[in-house]
Amino acid sequence: MSAAHTRAAAALGATPTGPPVWGHLGRTLGHRTTHPVHGACWLRLQSAPAGQEGGRHWTGQEQAAHLFPTVRKPALHTVHDTVHDGHAYRAELTAYTDEPVLSAGPVLHDEPDLPDTWFKSLRTDLNTIAATPTNRTGVRQQWIDRAVPTYTGHPAPQITDWTCAHGDFHPGNLTVGATILDWEGFGLAPRGWDIALLYAYALLAPATAARIREAFADTLDTGPGRTALLVAAADLLQAASRGDHPDLVPALHALVREATR
Repeated sequence: MSAAHTRAAAALGATPTGPPVWGHLGRTLGHRTTHPVHGACWLRLQSAPAGQEGGRHWTGQEQAAHLFPTVRKPALHTVHDTVHDGHAYRAELTAYTDEPVLSAGPVLHDEPDLPDTWFKSLRTDLNTIAATPTNRTGVRQQWIDRAVPTYTGHPAPQITDWTCAHGDFHPGNLTVGATILDWEGFGLAPRGWDIALLYAYALLAPATAARIREAFADTLDTGPGRTALLVAAADLLQAASRGDHPDLVPALHALVREATR
């Protein structure tokens, strides 16, 4: 991956200037770079065995650039595909944002000082995303049918209201300037999925969680919203069963009780 990233940077005329940043489970590799035309950029690389590239995550960033032109996100400058030694690589050169993310990881522990305009920007962008037609799948009913009973002890809801969602809407993918990062997983999900996921990831920062709940009460305090909260809790409890963010588990069980009462 490191060698492929170096080759991609050279092919695109970009010069890495920052340390390597590995994505979840080493699936991606990113560097801050400079480009003679675009200036400060971010060069992100993903890989797959040759012949197995493609699919939702492979094309997500590129498709999002075309589908959501008004949403606050880094501009995608170019995509570069190569095959080398039996592996396919996709490099994506995007504009670099120097806005800090809310959290180094998905779970929010600190209480960021977010203005009301931050929540208004999020609402505008989430409404735009939800109103965008797509045939991509972000959350599957078949997964809900398995995960909700297994990790919450409650029957799986049958989703009838599906809308487009970012899909990985957590504090590590949101900046203090309300820029939304990492679009590879967008697709159809239960209505309210993005804000339910953000709320669940923010439960250990209770003041911020309360602001999210208040700002999006018209979504979360509805039938579809409570369903989205239940499914989001199941998602994070499944992740916790694999060793991720165990400190969030008690709050997630409390969220399940709240969403099902």
